[in-house]
Amino acid sequence: MTQGMVCAPQPEAVEAGAVALKNGGNAVDAAITCALVQTVVDPMMCGIAGFGSMQLFLPKLGHHGYIDFHTTAPTAATSDMWLDQIESQSRDGFGFILKNRANEVGYESIMTPGSLKAYYEAVEEYGTMDWKDVIQPAIDHAEEGFVVRPHFDEFWSASNIMGRMAMVDKLRHTDAARNIYFDAHDNTYPIGATVKNPDMKRTLERIRDGGADLFYSGELGEEIADDMKKNGGLLTIDDLRSYKTIRSEPVWAEYRGHKVASNQPPGGGPMVLEMLQILEQFDLPAMGHNSADYIATMAEAMKWATIDKDKKMGDPTFEDVPVSEFTDRAYAAELAERIRKGEKANVVRYGQPEESKDTTHVTVVDEFGNAVSMTHSLGMPSGVVTRGMGFMYNGCMGAFDPRPGLPGSILPGKRRFTAMCPTIVFRGDNPYIVVGAPGGTFITMGVLQAILNVMDFDMTMLEAVSAPRITANSNTIDVSNRIPRFVTDELAARGYPISRSPFSYVFSGVHAIRIVKGKWDGGADPGRDGMALAV
Repeated sequence: MTQGMVCAPQPEAVEAGAVALKNGGNAVDAAITCALVQTVVDPMMCGIAGFGSMQLFLPKLGHHGYIDFHTTAPTAATSDMWLDQIESQSRDGFGFILKNRANEVGYESIMTPGSLKAYYEAVEEYGTMDWKDVIQPAIDHAEEGFVVRPHFDEFWSASNIMGRMAMVDKLRHTDAARNIYFDAHDNTYPIGATVKNPDMKRTLERIRDGGADLFYSGELGEEIADDMKKNGGLLTIDDLRSYKTIRSEPVWAEYRGHKVASNQPPGGGPMVLEMLQILEQFDLPAMGHNSADYIATMAEAMKWATIDKDKKMGDPTFEDVPVSEFTDRAYAAELAERIRKGEKANVVRYGQPEESKDTTHVTVVDEFGNAVSMTHSLGMPSGVVTRGMGFMYNGCMGAFDPRPGLPGSILPGKRRFTAMCPTIVFRGDNPYIVVGAPGGTFITMGVLQAILNVMDFDMTMLEAVSAPRITANSNTIDVSNRIPRFVTDELAARGYPISRSPFSYVFSGVHAIRIVKGKWDGGADPGRDGMALAV
């Protein structure tokens, strides 16, 4: 038995990861076991046809780095393919609404997936368990069916998503998806109902026996490519065969004397580090947690980081991304001085709707000092399920900018920026906070606030992920419903537009583990349905 802790939004997946530890696996085995179960019990938040970013700190193996498995645009994609279809840009600047909706639903929205390859490579290279044992709990859950949880029901029942197509309408896009997720009366299943998906079970059994190669270059890949061709998809078998994960070193910065490691572009790590270094210039505890001064200062740091992301962040394979500018302490001090003088950053936006939040996360630590933080997703689910396979494909083409010549424009093989930022804060040479979150472009903002809550306000990890959050991905400050109105009234008096969410727990779903004197302190965001479990 290996002692450790698993923290994630789905209790079934957390338990599976914990059992992997109990069976002698390490943090990597537990994380991938958890992730595979997540693909079954939360199949629109993540999946084997999705993408993500995984930080691995494995001291006994002498390894610290990332497996980046973002989706890539298929070879058939072109920079102007949707130029005449633009309707609006999201308010947070991440994604566009098209008149024909082709970027967010259907076969054209699918990019080359990376998740399954990353899961398999992580286990083969860094795990201690056999792949067949790691994937088996997911197969077992697929056979049993998954129970519709409150957050799941909230997600697929939402009708007002600020311009985005509702998930329930996406699920009607293919007969295979409709057959899984709708009852005999053409309604989605209610909370507490068990949803059966025998096709996913059979697909996972095939992958158990054939490994990831079956999906990327074997008979399963051929079947996927055939379905894409028949239905006007861009993805081909050559795209699948040529897909490779990217291995990278962390991006580093410091905050209050602690080293912080986050991911490389096109992930959101540089944004987190930039915001931390701006805010390090201020005495945040003296302002008071979630006071008007604190929120205004933090919001300006968020806005400056968003402006820099919009101007500078793209796929480093295709263009020069000046990561050093995001982590430049002198630049951070300059921005802090502008904030101190009362200057308001101006975030320019094209339209109003906001990005989908279809993502999940897993954090694991073990007794050997290993730590894994992985965020993985379908992006915006495509609604497409190939008949007989049971899993949904990503809809990541919706994250691209349909205007040519920009950092986020469509190009074959290109990866698009995501806010995913699995992050580790170190105390000396050892992990202190292992953190990450789902939540679209709110991810960086949620991770930032969890770190600040621990570092500046001495919160436990559960307190840190539970405290009311704000976000400022635009000139508007969005606040959770637990931020007092007397605080937002003061902010409004200072000239800040305020948007109050009806939700008490909102703006990402942070899941994290704090390690204090060798003891694990986990925090699962109360806005999701998960937990932290130690064994």
